[in-house]
Amino acid sequence: MSTTSIARRGAVSPAGVDGPTAPTRPGARAAGLQVAGLTRMSGCDWPGRLVATVFLQGCPWNCAYCHNPDLIPTRTPGLHAWQDVLEFLAGRVGLLDGVVFSGGEPTRQLALGGAIEAVRGLGFGVGLHTSGAYPSRLAAVAGSVDWIGLDIKAEPDGYPDVIRTGGGAAAWRSLDVALASGADAEVRTTTHPGSAVDVLALARRLHAAGVRHYALQRARPEGTREEFAADGVGWEERFARLAEAVGEVGFERFEVRSG
Repeated sequence: MSTTSIARRGAVSPAGVDGPTAPTRPGARAAGLQVAGLTRMSGCDWPGRLVATVFLQGCPWNCAYCHNPDLIPTRTPGLHAWQDVLEFLAGRVGLLDGVVFSGGEPTRQLALGGAIEAVRGLGFGVGLHTSGAYPSRLAAVAGSVDWIGLDIKAEPDGYPDVIRTGGGAAAWRSLDVALASGADAEVRTTTHPGSAVDVLALARRLHAAGVRHYALQRARPEGTREEFAADGVGWEERFARLAEAVGEVGFERFEVRSG
């Protein structure tokens, strides 16, 4: 996802939950969205669509390869008022195909549903990036979006190695939600030289679960914390071999994103 409009912030306070910690409140106001950034035009956040991307503050997980670590703290206020974002979008009707809500973890924010309704009211298609941390909240909005980009980071018991806390059960419940939603769903996995995840085994499990569109992503160094190593001796060759092996799993659509 593009981060060109994200302002850099200070230290990160790791947090972690496995699933929602509070019930979704009907009628949560979109005006309460913590909007951390806005990319006014992107061709990579929803494959095949020209979109604006709205980045929402806060994520319960703390992946080593996160390229938006400033968006992890949940108490950091937003940088943009939702009404200003909506006015901008109103001026782009007919020029953009849709709007993507990204993060952070957008389903963390109870006002997401109201924001989606407002965007649909302008005539835009809606895309959603999610890690699947809140399956109940994803289920509440999945019927209102056209495309879901779901990060599946590992098999359920492998999540602590990636996000530094539990969360695998929630993510895999979200996989079921996404596949049953009727939205076009892309599942993607990010890998890097120090990863303990058996990506080929993961890909086979996802294929068996019914995933049709899968993307293998090579972690990039831009925006990550200083201690993260996105490259290593022989990594380019290893990644190429891995991508070739995953490509033989049999997904209907398979993409490799190497940077």
